[in-house]
Amino acid sequence: MKQIIKYLFLSFLFLSISCQQQPKKKEQKNEPKLEKISTYYFIRHAEKDTTDTGNRNPALTEEGKERAQKWKAIFAEVDFDAVYSSDFIRTIETGKPTAESKSLKVEIYDHTKLNSEAFKKATEGKKVLVVGHTNTTPYFANGVLGKEHFQNDIDESQHGKLFIVQVNPNGENTIENLTIN
Repeated sequence: MKQIIKYLFLSFLFLSISCQQQPKKKEQKNEPKLEKISTYYFIRHAEKDTTDTGNRNPALTEEGKERAQKWKAIFAEVDFDAVYSSDFIRTIETGKPTAESKSLKVEIYDHTKLNSEAFKKATEGKKVLVVGHTNTTPYFANGVLGKEHFQNDIDESQHGKLFIVQVNPNGENTIENLTIN
C-alpha cells in the first residue's frame, strides 16, 4: 500500500510538472514569442555488479535491473522527448527500459563534457531523462540550472536519487530533489 501511495504521489508530481511545460506566449515588438521550458530528470545508474573489482564497465545486478524497471514505472506518465546516458553499460541498462517504453533510443552523452552547447541545443524545450553517476549527476543538474544548487556527490549506496530541473528562459527555474526507494 505504501508503494502505491508513493507511485500515486510521484505520478501527481510528474503530471503537475508536465502541465507547467506548456509554452507561454510572450509579446515582444508586436510579435508573439514562445518560451521554451526545458525539463530534465537526472538519476544515477541502478545497482552495478561489483564482484570483479577490475571491471571498470560492469553491468547491472538483478537488483539493478529491478530498479531500472521501477524507474520505468515511475516515469510512466512522463512524455519524454529523449533519454540520455553516459556510455557505460550500467547507465545504458538503467535508462533503456524507460526509453523503450517511450519508443525512444538511448542517446549517449560525453560524461567528461557535461552540459555542452550541443546538449543544451538538442534538449531546449524538451523533457529529458539523463542517467549518470554518483560524481556527475548533481554537477550536471547544476550546469543545466546555471548555478551551484546541489553541493555533493551522491553517496555510493544511493540509487534512488532524482533531481528534476525545469529551465525557463524567463529565469523562473524550478528544482525538485527526491529519493525513491
